[in-house]
Amino acid sequence: MNWLRALARSRSGVAMTEFALGAPLVLMAGLWGTETANYALTSMKVGQIAVQIADNASRVGDLSTLQDRRVFESDVNDVLYGAQLQAGALDLFRNGRVIISSLQVRPIGSAGAGEQYIDWQRCRGALPVNSSYGTEGQNLTNGMGPAGEEVLAQDGDAVIFVEVRYTYQPLVSDRFIPREEMSSIASFTVRDDRDISQLYQRDPATPDPVQRCNAYNGTITVNTLGQMN
Repeated sequence: MNWLRALARSRSGVAMTEFALGAPLVLMAGLWGTETANYALTSMKVGQIAVQIADNASRVGDLSTLQDRRVFESDVNDVLYGAQLQAGALDLFRNGRVIISSLQVRPIGSAGAGEQYIDWQRCRGALPVNSSYGTEGQNLTNGMGPAGEEVLAQDGDAVIFVEVRYTYQPLVSDRFIPREEMSSIASFTVRDDRDISQLYQRDPATPDPVQRCNAYNGTITVNTLGQMN
């Protein structure tokens, strides 16, 4: 009976009950924290992608010392492909959409001269959304952007305005953070002197793909000839 008395006096043991009760709460808090951190990181990436696209699109163009720089459809395609590479695991064009607009002023001698309008607009992504600020050819009284924060183009110049919309993809579960839509905008005035009358084709006989906004295409692929699809 000595062992029974020793067992009754013993105060040693393991905290199995406490661990069983506390582990789910600790695990839940850890997973929620991880999902929250991933959401913040994704939001930052979406914002950076918008800035990168607007910056790159404002720089592109054919170099020439004899005439203003021409911008080609292939230049826009390259900018979008670069965004896809930068986005990486976000799978930007399968889960989101990029809208690039060229905000300009209607030239003197044309109908509505002096008004702000969207000269051209290009889009890529499977997310079925359209621009929140205007479509190609549309006149814009106050420029582009949220109310009270619009950007304006100067006469004879252009502003590249970019919208990125992305459906958040949960890392752990959408019970922590739902698959809600993120959005970010950015704008840059074009660099140098540029021919802003239109987007050109390098070879009209074999034109490059045009990223029309009435199409909702996903990931960009490049074939063996280096052509984008």
